[in-house]
Amino acid sequence: MSSMTVSFSDLSKNSRRVADTVERAQRVHVTRRDGEDLYLTTERHDRHREETADVTARLFTALISSDEGAQAILLALTEVFPWTRHLSSAEVREFVVELVHATSDVSELGVHANLHRVIAEWRATARILADPELTAQLTTALPDEDYGEVPAP
Repeated sequence: MSSMTVSFSDLSKNSRRVADTVERAQRVHVTRRDGEDLYLTTERHDRHREETADVTARLFTALISSDEGAQAILLALTEVFPWTRHLSSAEVREFVVELVHATSDVSELGVHANLHRVIAEWRATARILADPELTAQLTTALPDEDYGEVPAP
């Protein structure tokens, strides 16, 4: 999704013009030199995004509750996440359950980080499994030596 872009200084100097732009575009990217970029959006646009997340979460939850729906999700998974072909069947099922729960967290709790974490972690697992040498290296049994308790970071 592309959006209009303005600088933070333009926002502070021409806030009315930027607000008019937000109303037309529904979302404006605000660049900053001294911090993370921002997005300005309309309340209606944000409400629509929340509704989209809610519908998606409910759809996934409904689909996974039946064998036919779960099968449909599993069939679509390689289209959405091509790297899942490197996961075992059990891992794919575990990924789907975690994905559904994380999608529900977005809708019910407004927590997006869990969804991104689940996808990133499973993608990293697939990346390891796609490389036989790396898989062998990381699945080799460790020596029976006990190095003691690991202190908390």
